[in-house]
Amino acid sequence: MSRYAGRIIRDAGDVAEGAEWLVALEPRFGEALALTGPLPLRRNEGGFPALLDVIMGQQVSVASADAIWKRLEGAGLTRAERVAVASEEDLRACGLSRQKIRYAHALARAGLDFASLDQMPDDEVIARLTALPGVGRWTAEIYAMFSLGRADVFAPGDLALQEAAKLLFDLPERPKDTVLRGMAVDWSPWRAVAARALWAYYRVAKSREGIK
Repeated sequence: MSRYAGRIIRDAGDVAEGAEWLVALEPRFGEALALTGPLPLRRNEGGFPALLDVIMGQQVSVASADAIWKRLEGAGLTRAERVAVASEEDLRACGLSRQKIRYAHALARAGLDFASLDQMPDDEVIARLTALPGVGRWTAEIYAMFSLGRADVFAPGDLALQEAAKLLFDLPERPKDTVLRGMAVDWSPWRAVAARALWAYYRVAKSREGIK
């Protein structure tokens, strides 16, 4: 039996339910949704490819991350067993830096039981993932939201979320990680939907992409 008893976002109806709850709580989310329209589901199948993809997207533009991933796919290097034995030259040819080659190898060789993450509470998921080289809290939170569908996970270290919060809530400056994390407490149990709303609002307000 699963140890995780929280809400899972499985389909667009779940996202819409969370958005309705947030609008009732905070009218400014209503202002954001009036501009963005329905929020995206943004779910993926999870597992090694999904976590590797998030790691590849760290500290690079969306376009660069997409290009790297397409090269990895073209080289057949999106499965753990292939990446584990890939040479540094093969990975470098796909656009990976020396640091990300190390992270990719470490993840591929870690033997992580991805299915077991489904059973864990949010804090244990974050702790298990951040124990891996190259997986910081932001990466773990993104994976928890979009690969595990956790409805109450947020990523306050994300710069696009910080900027969106500044704009939407008329803050004097972009809130730091700890400040935004504190703000998001009020948005529980739908913090992952609040994140979707802020990312969507950021794209509209800034006419540019937030994260991949």
